[in-house]
Amino acid sequence: MAFTASLFTSCNNNTKTNNDMETSNNLKADMIFPKGDKLENKNFSGTALLKMLVTNQEAFDMTIGNVTFEPGVRNSWHSHPGGQILLCTDGTGYYQEKGKPIQILNKGDVVEILPNVVHWHGATPDSEFTHIAISTKIGLGPAVWLAPVTDEEYNSLKK
Repeated sequence: MAFTASLFTSCNNNTKTNNDMETSNNLKADMIFPKGDKLENKNFSGTALLKMLVTNQEAFDMTIGNVTFEPGVRNSWHSHPGGQILLCTDGTGYYQEKGKPIQILNKGDVVEILPNVVHWHGATPDSEFTHIAISTKIGLGPAVWLAPVTDEEYNSLKK
């Protein structure tokens, strides 16, 4: 975890300073990566933004993207044939594997999702949520999208 944080920090030391950063809606002074563009995807319950960070997917056999969910937005149930890793960078989110309870995600959390595990993730009702999504071994196939997460499932957090 410390290695990951220092890797992001050292990779960004040569980028713009806070004084030089854009003040648009897509970039806050404390953000590591820009939010990107609105996803036009039926597998999200509302507005989510995506900025792809790795463009040579075939060479690395992975995709890496910065995903931001508006409060209350989540993706549909899905799985990844090659697995997925989530690096939580801002806000508060939810993660749930099929048949298990919802987990709360906070800045600094890392989620390792094994291949073919059916799951969903998104923002809590009152917080925007951002994570770096790393889909590994994409040569095994794209994400398999399933049914939308129902309101009952989304609101099932045991407090």
